Amino acid sequence: MISIILSQLYYFKVMGTVVHLEKRINNSYSELKHSFEDKLILVEEKIKTKLSSKVELVDEMTKYHLRTGGKRIRALLTLASAKLCGYSKGIRDVNLAACIELIHAATLMHDDVIDNANTRRGKKTLNKIWGNQSSILVGDYLLSRCFEMMVEDGNLEVLKLLSKTSAEISQGEVLQLQHKGEIDMLEETYLKIISAKTASLFAAATKVGSILSNKENKIKDALEFYGKNLGLTFQIADDTLDYNSELKLFGKEIGNDFYEGKVTLPIILLYQKSKDTEKEKLKVLFKKKDRSTEEFKNVLLMIKKYNIIFECYRKAEYFINLASNSLSIFEESKEKDMLQGLTSFSLERTF
Repeated sequence: MISIILSQLYYFKVMGTVVHLEKRINNSYSELKHSFEDKLILVEEKIKTKLSSKVELVDEMTKYHLRTGGKRIRALLTLASAKLCGYSKGIRDVNLAACIELIHAATLMHDDVIDNANTRRGKKTLNKIWGNQSSILVGDYLLSRCFEMMVEDGNLEVLKLLSKTSAEISQGEVLQLQHKGEIDMLEETYLKIISAKTASLFAAATKVGSILSNKENKIKDALEFYGKNLGLTFQIADDTLDYNSELKLFGKEIGNDFYEGKVTLPIILLYQKSKDTEKEKLKVLFKKKDRSTEEFKNVLLMIKKYNIIFECYRKAEYFINLASNSLSIFEESKEKDMLQGLTSFSLERTF
């Protein structure tokens, strides 16, 4: 599967027909989004309502955040999982999808402060415009709104799950900070970080859908397992995309992780494969406060030399298979097909 994906990526780049490839790989996400379009509108309205504030600065910052957009994959996972499990009456799926998106938004605000990020989704970050203090406080405001929504839902299992997930995300952030600039980081440590920071919320999003329908534990476990492995694939692909110069024609800026000094899977694998002299150069490079464009170009050449992009996708394939196989417990349905299709999208996406 990976060899087919990569050969197609290179073929389409060489031929210059990137539009057809982008259409193919984005199809599963687009189908899912279209299928839940009506409910997604309700999710957006719920988020807007919850983010409104009488404090002018809070209101201004949250409205700016909403304008930056987002794929709403976590909300879609909640809606699709609920439908897969037979939930059809009420708006609890909408409310909890909005709640999960707010948790995600809050973590992004905190992330941007920690990483001293200047842009996100092609626009200036909140901390770049209003400063770190305001960004942290507005992120906390979002989390407070989330807990209000959990209490309003009234389900103790949901409250316990999302509270635990919020704590896990925070711990993942601390673990990443603890290993910042650690060029010889173990793959195991990297996986622990992205499992906590990213995969835990994916897992919560999918498990919530089964809780809404009071499904048995094996169904809940299957969806949670699906979400976790989908999240791992998603993050590995995202980290790899940041070093994939072959895909720069699609418009995504690459190199953000490098300039911020984040050690992700491409760098971990590169360090493992490098010669001793190259290892020393990488160590020095990631200990520096700032890294240049020229230094990034040199790293890209090393990544190409050791075929690191292929290695990253090969490792991600393992988690794709786990995610896809976990859905075998469900009967055939449109929702099951879309969720299975999303496993390929998470790896092949270019945005």
